[in-house]
Amino acid sequence: MTDHSPGFPATPAHEPGLSAYQRALRERLLAAPVVAAPEPWRAVALVPVGGLLGIGFASHPGSGHDLVMVVSHDGHGLFDAVTGEKIARDRDPDPGGSTPDEAADLSCPGLGPVAGSRVHIAGLFGGGLHTGTRDGWELEVVAPAWPNDRVLLSRDGGLPHAGPHGEKWWHIFHSDCSTFRAAGFSPSGRTVAVATSSDLSLWTRQSTSTPKSRSSSSRPPA
Repeated sequence: MTDHSPGFPATPAHEPGLSAYQRALRERLLAAPVVAAPEPWRAVALVPVGGLLGIGFASHPGSGHDLVMVVSHDGHGLFDAVTGEKIARDRDPDPGGSTPDEAADLSCPGLGPVAGSRVHIAGLFGGGLHTGTRDGWELEVVAPAWPNDRVLLSRDGGLPHAGPHGEKWWHIFHSDCSTFRAAGFSPSGRTVAVATSSDLSLWTRQSTSTPKSRSSSSRPPA
C-alpha cells in the first residue's frame, strides 16, 4: 500500500531500471579480471589482519618512508609501506583511544616512530583517504555486484568510462572474501593501500608526487 502521509513522498511502485549505458558499464566492470598494477607501481605486501577496523597514513621521521597504521580488534600496528615490514605493535592500546570513533576527528594515537602524534583513520567508522595524485593517478571503488567491492586504478582520466582495461585503467583488488574498509593514496602519492576486514594490501612507487587536495569516504555509483 502506497504511503501518502503528510511529509513523506509517495513510494514508487518499483525502482527505475538501469539505462543502456549503466548496464553496459556494469557488464564492463564485471568482466574485468584482477590484474597487476602497472609500472611504476609494485606490490609490496598482503598482510593478514583479523578484525581490521581502519587504516591511516603517517611518515617516518627518519627515513621519510610512508607508514600505514592499522587499527583492529587486536590492537594497533604500524607498517613500512616501502618494505611491508611491521615496525611497531601495540596489542593493548589505551581504551580511550583504541578505536577512531573515540575522537571527533577519527584519529588514534601513533605508535613506534610516530608515537606522540595522532593518525587519522579511515574505515568502519567513516573518514576517507586521498583518491587522486597531482600527477594524474586515480582510485575508484565500485560495486557492480554488491556487496563485493572492486578497487580500480587509473591514469589521466582513464577510469572505466573511457579507455580499455589494462591500458587506461586496472582492476587491482576485488573484495570478494571479506568486507571492504578503505582504499586510497598516501599524502606523498607514493603508496596505495587497500584494507578489508581481514587484510591490508600495499603498493608503492618511487615518486615525489603529492596528492590532490581532496579525499573521500563515499563511493561513486557502479
